Amino acid sequence: MNEHDTPVALVTGASSGIGRAVAHRMATDGFHVLAAARRSDMLAELARTRPGIEPVTLDVTDADAVRVVVDDVVSRRGRIDVLVANAGVMPLSRLDAGLIEEWDRMVDVNVRGLLYSIAAVLPHFTRQDRGHVVTMASIGAHEVSPTAAVYCGTKFAAWAITEGLRQESAPGIRVTTISPGVVESELATTISDPVAQAVMDEYRRDAIAPEAIADAVAYAVGQPEGVDVSEMIVRPTRQR
Repeated sequence: MNEHDTPVALVTGASSGIGRAVAHRMATDGFHVLAAARRSDMLAELARTRPGIEPVTLDVTDADAVRVVVDDVVSRRGRIDVLVANAGVMPLSRLDAGLIEEWDRMVDVNVRGLLYSIAAVLPHFTRQDRGHVVTMASIGAHEVSPTAAVYCGTKFAAWAITEGLRQESAPGIRVTTISPGVVESELATTISDPVAQAVMDEYRRDAIAPEAIADAVAYAVGQPEGVDVSEMIVRPTRQR
């Protein structure tokens, strides 16, 4: 197969957790995968696990850098087919903790990073009259809990942005949002607030493997042209 015939996917937040599992699964399914994240050492290790994974050091909060990565792969391979906008952070805290820098980081990565990723791929999808945007919202886009107000706000924003994109897109462009429940990942390690950490330790007692979310992405992406899986919630059966 000519490399220009191989479908291309960009997966952000690919160094660990859900992003890593998605990148590995999509490469297994025959995609050339741009595995993008900030931690280049972990990306290099991921690339060694499977042919077809190209590590790309990227900070999604840098709009110009995201655009350059997308434009470059299109110039080299002639196409981009799927964006899995997975990059996200979750430093939970009560609002009265006043951790403004952590709030800003969540808004920057979870909202602006998503918008910058969409902005980078959408011109190419429009020109091609095809493409698939998969965004990673959260169960937090559907319910709010103490210590998670800002995080849930960013994930509701991700859900709303994705739904708006779905409504605005031409028929050849598919749009899916996936809302994971508790998944084994590093997200909870970024919590600095002790109250939020104690709540999360209890909340995360039952978690599913990130491969379950990768399977959901593969299902949505693998549907025939003209079939759009708009939204999925995937969570442990014990998570009510």
